[in-house]
Amino acid sequence: MSEIVNTPEPPYYAVIFSSHRTKGDNGYGEMADRMVELAEQQPGFLGIESVKEDLGITVSYWESLDAIKNWKNNAEHLEAQRLGHQRWYSNFRVRIAKVEREYGI
Repeated sequence: MSEIVNTPEPPYYAVIFSSHRTKGDNGYGEMADRMVELAEQQPGFLGIESVKEDLGITVSYWESLDAIKNWKNNAEHLEAQRLGHQRWYSNFRVRIAKVEREYGI
């Protein structure tokens, strides 16, 4: 997940997940890997970028709001969300944004 995602021409959507973790792994690493693997199989998924230090920031890119909704309601993802609330995050925010323009080198 250290590469910058090659996204299509806008518009598309970004789900920005900012978080503070609790102490210890408690199964987090395995579940995080599984969620990336599962997300990659979802219709409308475009890619993911993630940095996890003191403040973790993960941005996933999607073709549509419907694709995001379907991902949010995926059964395995719902279980990961439940465990995240119980075990892995002391604080988090999810933001959904429409990307209307992008540029870079």
